Amino acid sequence: MTRLTGRALRVTIFIGENDTWHHKPLFSEIVHRAHRAGLAGASVFRGIEGFGATSLIHTSRLLSLSEDLPVAIIIVDTEDRVRAFLPELDELVGEGLVILDDCEVIRYIGRDEQQEGV
Repeated sequence: MTRLTGRALRVTIFIGENDTWHHKPLFSEIVHRAHRAGLAGASVFRGIEGFGATSLIHTSRLLSLSEDLPVAIIIVDTEDRVRAFLPELDELVGEGLVILDDCEVIRYIGRDEQQEGV
Protein backbone atom coordinates (compact mmCIF):
# COMPACT_ATOMS: atom_id res chain seq x y z
CA MET A 1 0.00 0.00 0.00
CA THR A 2 1.33 3.44 -0.93
CA ARG A 3 1.18 6.10 1.79
CA LEU A 4 2.03 9.79 1.71
CA THR A 5 1.47 12.08 4.69
CA GLY A 6 3.05 15.22 6.04
CA ARG A 7 5.05 17.83 4.15
CA ALA A 8 4.84 17.56 0.39
CA LEU A 9 5.25 19.67 -2.73
CA ARG A 10 2.47 20.45 -5.18
CA VAL A 11 3.29 21.33 -8.76
CA THR A 12 0.54 22.92 -10.83
CA ILE A 13 0.96 23.25 -14.57
CA PHE A 14 -1.32 25.65 -16.46
CA ILE A 15 -1.48 25.07 -20.21
CA GLY A 16 -4.02 25.28 -23.01
CA GLU A 17 -6.32 22.39 -23.81
CA ASN A 18 -5.07 22.34 -27.40
CA ASP A 19 -1.36 22.25 -26.51
CA THR A 20 0.26 19.12 -27.93
CA TRP A 21 3.41 17.03 -27.68
CA HIS A 22 4.14 14.99 -30.81
CA HIS A 23 0.50 15.18 -31.92
CA LYS A 24 -0.84 14.03 -28.51
CA PRO A 25 -2.51 16.26 -25.91
CA LEU A 26 0.23 17.79 -23.76
CA PHE A 27 -1.75 17.22 -20.56
CA SER A 28 -1.87 13.51 -21.34
CA GLU A 29 1.88 13.35 -21.95
CA ILE A 30 2.54 15.06 -18.62
CA VAL A 31 0.25 12.64 -16.75
CA HIS A 32 1.82 9.59 -18.41
CA ARG A 33 5.36 10.79 -17.66
CA ALA A 34 4.40 11.48 -14.03
CA HIS A 35 3.02 7.94 -13.85
CA ARG A 36 6.19 6.46 -15.32
CA ALA A 37 8.25 8.51 -12.86
CA GLY A 38 6.36 6.83 -10.02
CA LEU A 39 4.82 10.01 -8.65
CA ALA A 40 1.95 9.63 -6.19
CA GLY A 41 -0.68 10.94 -8.60
CA ALA A 42 -1.68 13.52 -11.16
CA SER A 43 -5.03 15.05 -12.02
CA VAL A 44 -6.12 17.20 -14.96
CA PHE A 45 -8.76 19.91 -14.55
CA ARG A 46 -10.39 21.70 -17.48
CA GLY A 47 -11.17 25.34 -16.88
CA ILE A 48 -14.31 27.07 -18.04
CA GLU A 49 -12.67 30.46 -18.49
CA GLY A 50 -9.27 32.07 -18.22
CA PHE A 51 -6.45 34.03 -19.81
CA GLY A 52 -2.68 33.87 -19.77
CA ALA A 53 0.29 35.74 -21.13
CA THR A 54 -1.51 36.65 -24.37
CA SER A 55 -4.35 38.33 -22.40
CA LEU A 56 -6.84 36.62 -24.73
CA ILE A 57 -9.80 35.36 -22.69
CA HIS A 58 -10.81 31.79 -23.43
CA THR A 59 -14.29 30.82 -22.28
CA SER A 60 -16.73 27.96 -22.69
CA ARG A 61 -19.67 30.41 -22.65
CA LEU A 62 -19.16 31.78 -26.14
CA LEU A 63 -19.21 29.23 -28.93
CA SER A 64 -16.69 31.13 -31.05
CA LEU A 65 -14.17 31.33 -28.20
CA SER A 66 -14.72 27.86 -26.74
CA GLU A 67 -11.48 26.48 -28.14
CA ASP A 68 -8.26 26.04 -26.21
CA LEU A 69 -9.72 26.29 -22.73
CA PRO A 70 -7.32 26.46 -19.79
CA VAL A 71 -6.13 23.16 -18.30
CA ALA A 72 -4.44 22.64 -14.93
CA ILE A 73 -2.46 19.51 -14.11
CA ILE A 74 -1.81 19.03 -10.40
CA ILE A 75 0.80 16.64 -9.04
CA VAL A 76 1.58 16.13 -5.34
CA ASP A 77 4.44 14.07 -3.91
CA THR A 78 7.49 14.48 -1.73
CA GLU A 79 9.68 17.48 -2.50
CA ASP A 80 12.54 15.29 -3.76
CA ARG A 81 10.33 13.35 -6.16
CA VAL A 82 8.60 16.46 -7.53
CA ARG A 83 11.87 18.34 -8.01
CA ALA A 84 13.35 15.31 -9.79
CA PHE A 85 10.40 15.52 -12.22
CA LEU A 86 10.87 19.22 -13.05
CA PRO A 87 13.33 18.60 -15.94
CA GLU A 88 10.55 16.64 -17.67
CA LEU A 89 8.32 19.71 -17.42
CA ASP A 90 11.10 21.94 -18.72
CA GLU A 91 11.22 19.75 -21.81
CA LEU A 92 7.44 19.59 -22.31
CA VAL A 93 6.03 23.00 -21.39
CA GLY A 94 6.97 25.59 -23.99
CA GLU A 95 4.14 28.00 -23.17
CA GLY A 96 2.36 27.93 -19.88
CA LEU A 97 2.90 28.40 -16.18
CA VAL A 98 4.45 25.96 -13.72
CA ILE A 99 4.15 26.74 -10.01
CA LEU A 100 5.33 24.96 -6.88
CA ASP A 101 3.61 25.15 -3.50
CA ASP A 102 4.49 23.60 -0.18
CA CYS A 103 1.55 21.64 1.13
CA GLU A 104 0.63 19.17 3.83
CA VAL A 105 -0.89 15.82 2.93
CA ILE A 106 -3.45 14.79 5.52
CA ARG A 107 -4.34 11.44 4.01
CA TYR A 108 -3.20 9.62 0.91
CA ILE A 109 -3.35 5.86 0.81
CA GLY A 110 -3.03 4.24 -2.58
CA ARG A 111 -3.75 0.67 -3.60
CA ASP A 112 -1.05 -1.82 -4.43
CA GLU A 113 -0.84 -2.54 -8.14
CA GLN A 114 -2.02 -6.07 -7.41
CA GLN A 115 -5.24 -4.72 -5.89
CA GLU A 116 -6.08 -2.27 -8.70
CA GLY A 117 -8.09 -4.83 -10.62
CA VAL A 118 -10.15 -5.72 -7.55
